[in-house]
Amino acid sequence: MTKFVAIGALIEKNLGMSKFKEISEFKGVEYAFVETGRSNDLFQEKQFGQFGEASIMTIIVQNKFKDEVMQLLAKHLNVLDSQSGLIFEEKNIDALKLFS
Repeated sequence: MTKFVAIGALIEKNLGMSKFKEISEFKGVEYAFVETGRSNDLFQEKQFGQFGEASIMTIIVQNKFKDEVMQLLAKHLNVLDSQSGLIFEEKNIDALKLFS
């Protein structure tokens, strides 16, 4: 059984930046980071013609907490009731080594 799983989220930039610290402290989260970019498919607000600003979050979670973290993400990022983004389970990770 794998120990960790990568979870990804593509959401509006402001939402990702404002919720990042809170999400990184969820029980079971080992590592989280956020990047920003532009997307032309998910968001109604388009600041750049066809494109809207997006946050791309990658969260490494202990496998035993993945379902709980996915539910918390959906709730905190408001993706259940709106078209404000998507959350997906990406891949299993057998080992994790963080460098500081």
